[in-house]
Amino acid sequence: MTWLKSTIKKIWDKLGPIWRRWQFGRLLIVLFMTLFLATSVYLVVLAKTANVENLEATLSATTEIYDDEGKKAGELYSQKGTYVKYDQISQNMRDAVLSIEDRNFYHEHGFSVKGIARAALMYVRNKVTGSNAISGGGSTLTQQLVKNAYLTQEQTFTRKAKEIFLSMQVEQDYSKNKIFTMYLNNAWFGNGVWGVEDAAQKYFGVHASQLTTAQAATLAGMLTSPAQFNPIDHPKASDARRNVVLSTMVANKKLTKAQASAAQATTTVLHDTYNASGEYKYPWFFDSVISEAIKTYGLTESDVMNRGYKIYTTLNQEDQTNLQNDFDNDAMFNYVNNAQAASIVLNAKNGGVRAIVGGREETHTFRGYNRANQALLSPGSTIKPIVVYAPALQRGYSIDSELPNKVMSFGVNGNFTPNNAGNVETADVPMYSALEHSYNIPAVYLLNKMGVSVGYNSAIKFGLPLTSSDKTLSLALGGLSSGVSPQQMAQAYTAFANDGVMSQAHYITKIVDATGKVIVNTPKAKQTRVISSTVADNMTRMMLGTYTNGTGVGSAPSGYTIAGKTGTTENSLDQNNANSSKDSWAMAYTKDIVEATWMGLEGKNAQSNSLPLGLTSTMGPLVKTSLEQILPNTSQSTFTVTNPNTSTSSSDSSSSSDIWGTIQKDFNTGVKKAVDGAGKLWDTVTGLFGQ
Repeated sequence: MTWLKSTIKKIWDKLGPIWRRWQFGRLLIVLFMTLFLATSVYLVVLAKTANVENLEATLSATTEIYDDEGKKAGELYSQKGTYVKYDQISQNMRDAVLSIEDRNFYHEHGFSVKGIARAALMYVRNKVTGSNAISGGGSTLTQQLVKNAYLTQEQTFTRKAKEIFLSMQVEQDYSKNKIFTMYLNNAWFGNGVWGVEDAAQKYFGVHASQLTTAQAATLAGMLTSPAQFNPIDHPKASDARRNVVLSTMVANKKLTKAQASAAQATTTVLHDTYNASGEYKYPWFFDSVISEAIKTYGLTESDVMNRGYKIYTTLNQEDQTNLQNDFDNDAMFNYVNNAQAASIVLNAKNGGVRAIVGGREETHTFRGYNRANQALLSPGSTIKPIVVYAPALQRGYSIDSELPNKVMSFGVNGNFTPNNAGNVETADVPMYSALEHSYNIPAVYLLNKMGVSVGYNSAIKFGLPLTSSDKTLSLALGGLSSGVSPQQMAQAYTAFANDGVMSQAHYITKIVDATGKVIVNTPKAKQTRVISSTVADNMTRMMLGTYTNGTGVGSAPSGYTIAGKTGTTENSLDQNNANSSKDSWAMAYTKDIVEATWMGLEGKNAQSNSLPLGLTSTMGPLVKTSLEQILPNTSQSTFTVTNPNTSTSSSDSSSSSDIWGTIQKDFNTGVKKAVDGAGKLWDTVTGLFGQ
C-alpha cells in the first residue's frame, strides 16, 4: 500500500495547486446546491400539480360507462375494490395494520427519516452484492398510498424522492384517518382482490367491520406480499405471518398476551363470498372505449380504470346484448366452428358505434385482439361500391349502363383476366345487376375504363387505409396489400346511408372526472361529404337489389328493407379451388344504421379448410337475426328511392310537376321497360344529373 500512497501524493502535489487556485471545491459545492435546489423545485411542482385534493374522490369512485340514453351500462376498474369508510373498518384491522406496517403513522408527517435511511442502506447493499431483494421497509402508510396511486413499483431514488414530496402534500390535504382509509381501500390483497372490504369477503365471507382479531391479523400480514402470505394458496405461511402480526400487536399494546395466544390458536376457516363484479358486461365495447380514450383523448389505461371517470358513450345496450348472444350461438354461423367472426353496428347519421363484437370466444381477454376494429382483412367485393360504382356514377354512368360480362383480359400486357364466381358468363348486364350479383368482370372493366387512380382516390376519400401498392386492377375485387377492418368499412358505408356524408366511427361522447369536471365535452361527430346526395341515392338503388335479387338473398330481415353488399375472398392456401372462400362479408344498411359483419378463416384453419361459398351458407343467419333485433330499436326511417327490380307502377302515377324529383330519387323505376326512344332519352338525362 506504500506505493499507492506515494502515487496519490505525487498526483496531488501536481493537481493540488490547480485545485486550490481554481477553487474546485467551492465550485462543486455550488453545483451540488444548485442541483439540490432544482430537484427540490421540480419535486414541489410535481406535488402541487398532482391534484392530490382529488385523490379521495378518484379512489372512492369507480369509472362508470353510460349508454346513448345516459343510463349506466357498467363499470371499469383495476386496483380498486368496494370502498368503505373509516368506521366501517373493524378496530381489529386498524390495530393490526398499524402494528405491522407503520406503528408511528399518527406521529409522522408523511415520511420516516429512520425508515428512509434503512431503506437506502438496503438499496446500496443490494447493488453491491447483486441481490434482487426488495429494498423496502422504509415507507410509511402515506408513502405506500402515494406509490400505489401515482407512481410505479420501481426501486429507484428518483421514485422515492417523488414519493416523499407527494406524501407531504397528501398529509397537508387529508386527515390521518382519511389517509389510513384510502390506503386500506387501495391495498392489494391477492387473488384478484383490492381493498379491505373485498378482501374480507374473499377470504372470510364477512364485511370489513366484522373482522375478528385473527382474521384482521391474517389480512394485515398479507400486505407485505399477498402472493406469499395469502391463506388460499399458502395456508401455513399465512398462519405463520398472522402470528408475527399478533406478536407485534402485543408489543404495541393493542392486545394482551392472552388475547394474542387465543388468536394464534385459532384455526383459519376460509369462506369466499366475494362476488367478482359483473359490471364489465360488454367487454368488446368497453375495450374499445378504453382504446379510444387512450388514442384520441390522451388518457392512460390506468387513468381510465382508476380515476373514477363517468364516460358517456354511443352504446345501445339492447343491441350489444343481442349481438353478444348471437355470437354465442353456433347456429348463427351455420355451425362452421373453425371460423372466426366480427360485427359492428354504427349509427348511420353520426357514426356512433351502437354495438360491437370482435370475435368468437369462450373467455374474453381484457383489451385483446378485436377483429371488428383492429383486423386488416381483404374486403372482397364489398369494396366495389366504393372504388368502382360510386366513381362511375360521378362520371356520368347511370345505373342502367350496360357492361360486358364475358371473360376478357386487362392491363398493359393483358395479364389480368378476372372470372366471375363459378365462371359464370352472360350477355351485357345493366350496372345495377352487375353490382347486386357481384360480377367481377364488369367491375374490373369499369375500373380499367376510368383508370385505377380514380378508384384508389375514391377509397382514400372514403377513409380506407390504402397504400400506393394497391393501385392495381385487383383493387376492384378487394385485392389489397394490407386490408381494412369491419369498422372502417362500416364507416365508409355511412356515406351511402347518409346522403353522401360519411361519419367517423366513435364510441365516446363525453368524459367527466370524479370531481364533476368535464374533460371531454360532447365532441361533434366528424363528418365529411365524399359523394353527392344524388350519387348516394343511386348507389342505394343499386344495393337494394343485393338482398332481394342478388348475393344476399335469404339473409334479409323479415319485414324490413335494407341495402348493402356481400363479398368473399378466394382462399389461395386451399387446393380445393371450387370451394376456396377464405372470408365472407356482409354490409347492410338503412337510413338509420350500418352493419358490417365478417367471417373468415385464420392461421392453420385457412391452410386446410375453406368456407362454403355464399352468404347463406356462412353467416347468413347472423346477418338476418341481428338486423331483425336491431332495426326495431331504430327510427325505422325509410329509403326515398326504390329498387330497380320493382315494377313501374309508381313512376306511371308520378305527376309531371315532380319530374325532377323523380329523376333524382327514382329516375330508374320502370324506364327499362318503357319505349325504346324514351329509354334512350332517359339515359341522356341521367347522365347529365348523375354527378
